Amino acid sequence: MPDSLLRVLACGSVDDGKSTLLGRMLFECGSIPDDVMLALELDSRRFGTVEGGIDYALLVDGLSAERDQGITIDVAYRFFETPRRRFILADAPGHQQYTRNMVTGASNADLAIVLIDARKGVLDQTRRHAAIASLLGIRDIVLAVNKMDLVGFDRDVFERIVADFHAILGRLKARSVTAIPVCARDGDNVTTGSARMQWYQGMTLLGALENTEPGHDGATRPFRMPVQLVTRPDHNFRGYAGTVASGTVKVGATVLNPAARTEAKVARLLTMDGDLDSAGPGEAVTVLLDREIDVSRGDVLVAAPAPQLGD
Repeated sequence: MPDSLLRVLACGSVDDGKSTLLGRMLFECGSIPDDVMLALELDSRRFGTVEGGIDYALLVDGLSAERDQGITIDVAYRFFETPRRRFILADAPGHQQYTRNMVTGASNADLAIVLIDARKGVLDQTRRHAAIASLLGIRDIVLAVNKMDLVGFDRDVFERIVADFHAILGRLKARSVTAIPVCARDGDNVTTGSARMQWYQGMTLLGALENTEPGHDGATRPFRMPVQLVTRPDHNFRGYAGTVASGTVKVGATVLNPAARTEAKVARLLTMDGDLDSAGPGEAVTVLLDREIDVSRGDVLVAAPAPQLGD
């Protein structure tokens, strides 16, 4: 039986090739049933995005709107395993418009794959994704620099991007950053090493995932709760419903919405079975604050003080 479960968040900007990378990894791990593979081949011919080949992105871009637009809109979950480990893979949207949708996928992740297009380098959206991962307590990052074939497999390009990424981390907390140059389309350094980048002697993407130990239990992390619904049955009540992702929240505690940089105290913690004095990981609650602050679906309530998400 495989070892412990690792929850992985994958994020990157639009057109960085994230869905292709994840689809390629699932394919090479033998995680695609025969009927799904047949459908993938038919869809690849239908959409024609990879001339004469398989478009592995279609494995994870499941929504018809995503396939039509060629982008990931919602968080898609995939389950797979290797002889060493079981994985839950959350494929987060890359477009800035859908950044909030990644919060739910990030809330329980142990590790984040941050994808960067080698031609574009570090972007503002890269910074946002790194900040959200840090905010939600993800301490292990795999930096996958994709499309190395389009920059001639240039080692200097890879090393410059890695240096730029370390620079944007700033005061964001990360236990480890493993940087890997990849070509998702052809499978270079995805599950096996690349003959075209012999200057890189590190782990493959799959190897990095298999060798990462899950972080501390959610109860020991700071409080984080993604807001799934803002409830307002009347003008006197405004509650924020969600499931506690990590840490513990108590009545009277000060919580913060880092996106709006506003804070308030917890007045009540409501459940279907009545009020609670405190709530921990996995508990679904509605948080009632002592005053109204700017909080919307997709925001994250955190223990104050907390790192800011930036612009």
